[in-house]
Amino acid sequence: MESVDKFFIPENRIEHTEELDYSRVDDFIRTAEAFSRATYQSVYIIDYFKKNFLYVSPNALLIGDLTPDEVYELNYRFYLNYVPKDELSLLLEINKAGFSFFESTPPENRKDWYIQYDFHVLNNNHPVLIHHKLTPLALTPDNRIWLAICVISISSHTAPGQIEVHRMGSSEFYKYNLKTKRWDKQSEPTLTESEKSVITLSTQGFTMTEIAEKMCLSPDTIKKYRKQLFEKLGVRNISEAIVAATNDKLI
Repeated sequence: MESVDKFFIPENRIEHTEELDYSRVDDFIRTAEAFSRATYQSVYIIDYFKKNFLYVSPNALLIGDLTPDEVYELNYRFYLNYVPKDELSLLLEINKAGFSFFESTPPENRKDWYIQYDFHVLNNNHPVLIHHKLTPLALTPDNRIWLAICVISISSHTAPGQIEVHRMGSSEFYKYNLKTKRWDKQSEPTLTESEKSVITLSTQGFTMTEIAEKMCLSPDTIKKYRKQLFEKLGVRNISEAIVAATNDKLI
């Protein structure tokens, strides 16, 4: 895994380069900068034609003790240097499977899809499990991905993987099975209004007793709702539940 070229596969080869409108790039970068300022999330933009990063935000979650300029200069070598070696093959498999899925979707709605997955990055020499979302920002005239925007947040899981593709506005999604190499259709968990209230109030820092008072319920009922939340979201505690619900846009 010594070459970044392995990330750029024939399924997304960009050939009609004379039709790429680079005059739009500055607007994309300014929008990403504004989004990063407003949310303080790690954001970067990939150029699949030039095979590099067009923009890297200053958030420390992804880049650790590096500066955005240093990550920008590293480009895809960042993955070679800062992703554990045993997970690089996972990223390559995700890359290939994701592009293959994208090619199977109708061209007219390809911008509606995004892929998300978890992997470790070495942040100040310590592995941190991050949640990575990637969605097309601009397509080529023949509907290949030219530019993509990536958003990084903390993962609610304990291991890399959890590879999913979602379409905006749909409760159905596809999860990639690393054993069968297939995309399996699944549905987002549905939270009741009471469960949404519990997790929303939890994000505001209220304790179970305080939540019970606000909802006019007993602490035991709130405990039951929390247990249901953990089971639906596949997490172990309320902190993980908040991250999972936020990442999956359930609240």
